Amino acid sequence: MSQTRRACFAFFLLIVASPGPLFAAEKSSAAILVRDALTAPGQPATVEAKLISKRLMLIAALGGEPLELVVDGKVVATALTGGDGRAFFTYTPKAQGLAPVHVRVGNSLRIDQAEGQANLAVWEKRQAILVVELSSLIEEPLPSRVPPIGIAFESERKPIAEAVYELGKLTQFYYKVVYVMHVPVGIDGFQRSAEVRDWLRRHKFPIGYILALPADTNALGVRIDEFHAAGWRTVKVGVGRSKAFVESFIQRRLDAIMVPEPSKGEVPRKAKVAKDWKEVRRKL
Repeated sequence: MSQTRRACFAFFLLIVASPGPLFAAEKSSAAILVRDALTAPGQPATVEAKLISKRLMLIAALGGEPLELVVDGKVVATALTGGDGRAFFTYTPKAQGLAPVHVRVGNSLRIDQAEGQANLAVWEKRQAILVVELSSLIEEPLPSRVPPIGIAFESERKPIAEAVYELGKLTQFYYKVVYVMHVPVGIDGFQRSAEVRDWLRRHKFPIGYILALPADTNALGVRIDEFHAAGWRTVKVGVGRSKAFVESFIQRRLDAIMVPEPSKGEVPRKAKVAKDWKEVRRKL
């Protein structure tokens, strides 16, 4: 056997015996979805993310993978995803404001690089907060097949034109805004939050904190109670379209405005009514 053939044969045996070092396994594509977070300056915030696969015809959670929380270009926390693909980060911001936070894949042997983004609201607890039901910003009436407390969100749905302007005025100097959306059973809340965040951005709504809740008539009321227990006492006025949303405020002796004006019999007792978003500012 010639020297050249011996060298080729030896190389072949090396490949068969130990293929790993020579040919690294191809990494899988993935996506990261992140929920918005809320805290006060100097208090810890919990940022929640979810890692999912991006294979065709297969959307699955990816567990046991390292993720990194990045703020202002610096890694401020790390976490491993659980079996459901979710990871939780704890981060304590110092300055108030509303800024994007990024979550990316860390040093993973299986997953290709990916990154997701959400908003971290760092607000003083004395600042006034306006809670807005997402459906009150949509131009078209809710489809009858959709439960009245939520909406079937579609990226092409048009916003009420004056809502963008009026909400911009309300948040320019005074209110911080919390957008409430209800997620139907079987729909991924992480994905829906990302879709809504993109929809609000594209239509130039004020940046705020997106609160995704289950499609349950009691979910908003429970969350309002949690806000108050945590010291967010300025959560005391809501602007919404559905009767269930408005009742969550009225039942707690808080102010609520229904917009646009509903049909007779749909207005809870003690609720205010605005014909359109132009009247909302006058009702507050």
